[in-house]
Amino acid sequence: MQKSSAEKLKTRFAKTLLKWNTTSNIRKMPWKGEKDPYKIWLSEIILQQTRVEQGLKYYNNFVKTFPDVHRLAKAKEEKVFKLWEGLGYYSRCRNMLATARYISKELKGRFPGKYEEIKQLKGIGPYTAAAISSFAFNLPYAVVDGNVFRVLSRLFGIDKPTDSAEGKKYFSLLAEKLLDKKKPGLYNQAIMDFGAVICRPAAPLCSSCIFKKECVAFTADKINDLPVKGKKISIRKRWFYYAVLEYKNEIAVNKRSEKDIWQGLYEFILFEKDKETGKEIILNQLEKKRWLQKKKYELISVSPLFKQQLSHQLIAGQFIRIKLSQKPADLPAGQWVAKSRIEKYAFPQFINQYLRENGGQQSLF
Repeated sequence: MQKSSAEKLKTRFAKTLLKWNTTSNIRKMPWKGEKDPYKIWLSEIILQQTRVEQGLKYYNNFVKTFPDVHRLAKAKEEKVFKLWEGLGYYSRCRNMLATARYISKELKGRFPGKYEEIKQLKGIGPYTAAAISSFAFNLPYAVVDGNVFRVLSRLFGIDKPTDSAEGKKYFSLLAEKLLDKKKPGLYNQAIMDFGAVICRPAAPLCSSCIFKKECVAFTADKINDLPVKGKKISIRKRWFYYAVLEYKNEIAVNKRSEKDIWQGLYEFILFEKDKETGKEIILNQLEKKRWLQKKKYELISVSPLFKQQLSHQLIAGQFIRIKLSQKPADLPAGQWVAKSRIEKYAFPQFINQYLRENGGQQSLF
């Protein structure tokens, strides 16, 4: 029985891809070819839901500041969060620190060398475990990220939703079948690079593609239709109003401790509302809580409306800057920090956006 064109392509896919990797792949990243599992792990955690261009400086800063897992494990949470500031998805940072402490203390600094052991670490799923396993230990596990989904979906004309259980299983099995078992690390890096450089999400370089003659999406004019996503994201809108309370050379901040966005980061005194609200309501609430006393404060400014789009949430709100002539005695949620030290604290991007547009922290205060 003769093989179909798709089956023929599957048998030579890895060889053709690795040849492209040797002759034409010019994508450079500092962690390519790295064998230290600690550095590979750092790069993979930083790059989760982050563009390479953005993650690069964070990777370099982390490696320079924490050259080994013991240094990271001993670091204070505030220092790690401050270095992470601006990357978003702070649960990644919390999980990273927890894993570093576990490896340092429980495993004496030895990074696990088996796929299943790696996958058990906090913050590590199948993709990251496969990446570390193949890159650091040359174990035969295929990575399946957005680049891989896109390449395989277009090349073989797969219209199964990549965000469905069926689709994820199908693509994972196909990826394992195509994997070069002798050079899994090199192969995994090559297919991800190919998706990033050639089979790009928008404006792919089909004319330069080594698979264009066999690519179903190219020959059937379905480049913009693949890959398919089935789920529609529901966006929750939240209104955040921050009271920026200043007294002499101090400012009131609060650490977010609830299991919510930005857990572990600092913020000003927050009033969350279910709809757009005027400054009068916030000032009134501050007076009711006795955090403001009439004629003993000055309203300095009310910011324009700020917005930040998260994966499933839209944060909108304003900053109400208030100068106090008397420090409130019963401000339970906040702590007073010297203005000269405010830059030491890690704030969410929403607050940093406000600070930047007002000339930076030192300029503002």
